[in-house]
Amino acid sequence: MNRCFSVQIRHAAAVTATAALVLCATTAQAADPAAAALIQGESVAITVQDMQADSLRMPPEMRSVVLQKTETVMQVASNLYARRVFAERAAAEGLDKNPQVAAALKVARDKVLSDAMLEHIDKKAVPSDAAVEALARNIYRAKPDRFKADEEVKIRHILLAEKTPESRAKAEQVLDELKKGADFAALAKERSADTGSAAKGGELGYFTKGRMVPEFETAAFALSKPGEISGLVETKFGYHILQLDDRRPPRTRAFEEVREELMKEVRTTAAQDARVAEAQKIQQGAKINHEAIDAFAASYKAAK
Repeated sequence: MNRCFSVQIRHAAAVTATAALVLCATTAQAADPAAAALIQGESVAITVQDMQADSLRMPPEMRSVVLQKTETVMQVASNLYARRVFAERAAAEGLDKNPQVAAALKVARDKVLSDAMLEHIDKKAVPSDAAVEALARNIYRAKPDRFKADEEVKIRHILLAEKTPESRAKAEQVLDELKKGADFAALAKERSADTGSAAKGGELGYFTKGRMVPEFETAAFALSKPGEISGLVETKFGYHILQLDDRRPPRTRAFEEVREELMKEVRTTAAQDARVAEAQKIQQGAKINHEAIDAFAASYKAAK
């Protein structure tokens, strides 16, 4: 066979094999979106699944906040890609054979797998939703004093920041507009320096005594009728104008108000109890080498 023709055949076979691999990868990604590559290199890729795994290091409430931004996803994926390339190079250089590196890899593996096992234990330990709710109701009935609530007020406010003559003059102008019938929520959105509550028309929600600075609290609890407006209230933050939305007398909170809180408590307690029980079983079979532990601690004392 002609040598050039032989080379061409081998090259064609390689191209065909590569195309087949690409086709298989594409088909797999279509079947499993988690396998989709966000960044693809010559030898490594970062997939959706990699990103999801990395996101577990973040607090659950932060994941959606952080990972909904394209720029952040790009940055995290790029960092993961660089780390994976470095890891591949390290393995190629034989660095994974270094005793300290090998021990660190084992510890990292232990953490990932033990976290997965703990999650598995949690799922097995937590009862059904119906059973959890029944236990939550038992707690509610057994400890009624726990759910007593002090008197609460629901307040809106407008803040004019800084305690200067100019700020006070602006606050007096706002108060005058309110007395003439201006809409409190609209003025709060337009004028309040407390941007967090301003977006909600100045609403601060319900609170009990002891939650706000003294001057603010005194003025808030002095209001008696919904819609009533205070005079200027001076605090360390500046000048406030308050409006009473609602007032709740001392009471025992209904089960529906605390249901989710109690169900979360039941689930957490069940999971923690199961973890402790498993940990105690594990410790029973362990033999502690006190001499080795003392020697290890002494080596660090000597290093000081």
